[in-house]
Amino acid sequence: MAATAAILLVAYFIRGITGFGSGLIAVPMLALFLPLQFVVPLVLLLDFTASIVIGGLHFKRVKWNEIGILIPFGIVGVVLGTSLLVKLPPGPMLMALAAFVFVFAVRNLFNIQGDKPVSRAWAVPASFTGGTVGGLFGTGGPPYVIYLSHRIRDKSDLRATLSALFFTEGLTRIVSFLVAGLLMTAQVWVAYAVAMPLVLGALYLGGHVHVSLSREQVTRLVGVLLLVSSVSLLFKALNV
Repeated sequence: MAATAAILLVAYFIRGITGFGSGLIAVPMLALFLPLQFVVPLVLLLDFTASIVIGGLHFKRVKWNEIGILIPFGIVGVVLGTSLLVKLPPGPMLMALAAFVFVFAVRNLFNIQGDKPVSRAWAVPASFTGGTVGGLFGTGGPPYVIYLSHRIRDKSDLRATLSALFFTEGLTRIVSFLVAGLLMTAQVWVAYAVAMPLVLGALYLGGHVHVSLSREQVTRLVGVLLLVSSVSLLFKALNV
């Protein structure tokens, strides 16, 4: 319980700063000692609530014209990812998650971002990949973040738009998880209720330091956390 609390505190503190990253941090770390079929639905509920809090506080900054094109293909991806979560054995899923997290750990550590605007045509692969990975691992944010960070330059607008997008995508995943039975266990809802005060506190603290930390500092911090979790996940996957 102490480890879970510490992981959620760090994950949602960073979510409060950047508007994203909580699932990418929390899921692989919690999966080291909890089953994915429990971790992914729990983080989904927490992320959904976080999206309401952050998006609601900055509603006027949301770029709705950027979100609209992402939703349809994201829904298709969510349905596919949820099906894989129910059917696949834990070993291959953990190895795939470790590889996915490792890629973004390296990207963050070396600050591989790029500054050129991209075409809206990239919204299709970004949303489909994000939806699939989100349904499977609850960590579908990076493809969306990469795409939108090349479309929206203001960091506060980006933060609010990502939260609004994750709210919409999270609602789709909630419906998909209910149909698949992943949200029908009392343990998930009890854990959600217990964790919620901690998550809200972490979001509040993160929101207050949002303007005082540079994007590069936060990016590298997230990279270190992701690198540690990806290596740990790989070792666990090899011993499942």
